[in-house]
Amino acid sequence: MSSLDAATTGDPLVAMRGITIQFPGVKALDDVDFHLWAGEIHALLGENGAGKSTLIKALTGEYSVDAGTISVAGEHRVFHGTADAQAAGVSTVYQEVNLCTNLSVGENVMLGHESRRAGRIDWRATHRAAAQHLESLGVRIDTRTALATHSIAVQQLVAISRAMVTDVKVLVLDEPTSSLDRSEVEQLFSVMRDLRSRGVAILFVSHFLDQVFEISDRCTVLRNGRLVGEYPVDSLSPGLLVSLMLGRELEDLAALSSASERQIDRTSTPVVRATGTGRKGVIEPADIDVYPGEVVGIAGLLGSGRTELARLLAGADRADTGHIEVDGAVTRLTSPRSAIGHGIVFSSEDRRAEGILPDLTVAENIVLGIQARRGWRKVRKAEQDAVVAEYIDALGVRPTNPNTLIRNLSGGNQQKVLLARWLATAPKLLILDEPTRGIDVGAKSDIQRKVAELAERGLSVVFISSELEEVLRLSQRIVVMRDRRKIGELFSHDVDVDDVIDFIAQEAQESQTSTESAA
Repeated sequence: MSSLDAATTGDPLVAMRGITIQFPGVKALDDVDFHLWAGEIHALLGENGAGKSTLIKALTGEYSVDAGTISVAGEHRVFHGTADAQAAGVSTVYQEVNLCTNLSVGENVMLGHESRRAGRIDWRATHRAAAQHLESLGVRIDTRTALATHSIAVQQLVAISRAMVTDVKVLVLDEPTSSLDRSEVEQLFSVMRDLRSRGVAILFVSHFLDQVFEISDRCTVLRNGRLVGEYPVDSLSPGLLVSLMLGRELEDLAALSSASERQIDRTSTPVVRATGTGRKGVIEPADIDVYPGEVVGIAGLLGSGRTELARLLAGADRADTGHIEVDGAVTRLTSPRSAIGHGIVFSSEDRRAEGILPDLTVAENIVLGIQARRGWRKVRKAEQDAVVAEYIDALGVRPTNPNTLIRNLSGGNQQKVLLARWLATAPKLLILDEPTRGIDVGAKSDIQRKVAELAERGLSVVFISSELEEVLRLSQRIVVMRDRRKIGELFSHDVDVDDVIDFIAQEAQESQTSTESAA
């Protein structure tokens, strides 16, 4: 009997049966069963809108169920809030780490569970306990340092450590690797394997299928709010898993033709040309131009300056060197609104903090872009309705009800709404920073296809993604960044992913050699 077979004999630690949750106009979950055993890592998979987030929120007490039952450790549970779920041993670490970055590491780990003496917090004992909890996860850092000074990867481990302070039976990890590099992912996976060996049940949500196959024992697939099935991961191939998620064969998906071969007229006037544009202490001066109908990718490792360059082009940050031309005329982009006035729109990588307004509807979020461009002039209701209907249909936003609060949409559908917001302004240049991060393969394909289609129709695009394959597929030209400076440009049809990586590595080696020679 395999270790997995042994782990899944007997009663499950978590049993969710017939779970149904309905929101106005949409049934988010329809009679879904889910089982999780102690000592297993279980992946929850499906397209955006499949019901993954809703199922997690039912398990963690954030949502009440309209029908069905939940049992934890053999005991029937009715969760009236997250505190009830935590009392039952269910803790969650979300994609956006929910910590207090202004506090120390130790304060975050022990928040609400501080050691006390004579009615007061014993900070020495509290930090000692925090260090022990972190040590149990293989993390050795000074607990008195500010959390904000540590990487996202360390913050993820601090969040897990905080969850483990209580008697955790079930740990839910919602997209924990979306902002981590490979070495940081390996560190997290090492912690997950250790927790599994201690009997903790881990529910792992990720859109990175290679990571699912690497770390998970079993998986549950949802589609359109219904259960497709539960499977041992080693019984599936990537192609079969994708077809289960999408409900159609992978080969039947409309293939996105490579855009790198498309010819761009670079004798014309660029839509945007930045010359020596930089910001002291943030990014070194760089040149970049974007021609009509061209997709220019910006590639580089995390922290290379990709986002910083995009923010200067979009007026989100002010450049203090160089100048920017729009359609050949020197232009001062003093704010995002001034950029919008010149036909430049920017979709931030942080869609929650800098994109959606969660308490507004889908329609209201879309219309914001038009209103920003027109200023005080009111957008007529008939025009609003027509624009919203057009883009919900064109981008395949689900659910289709424009009066749905955007916070109730999946990440992929929220991203489509943001894309609709900016396309409704009829821009000249669309700047997309990580538009497909944290969304499923179906929504990712939809957005990639739409970007290629828009470029074919003459829209200029600056496209940033951590996935080099995606940058190469969509872009005609790639601006390569490293250490907050531009190190060169490559034509996509001349290179592959390894070439781009080698280019970055070679430049790094040459830079190091030059520094050593100067010393």
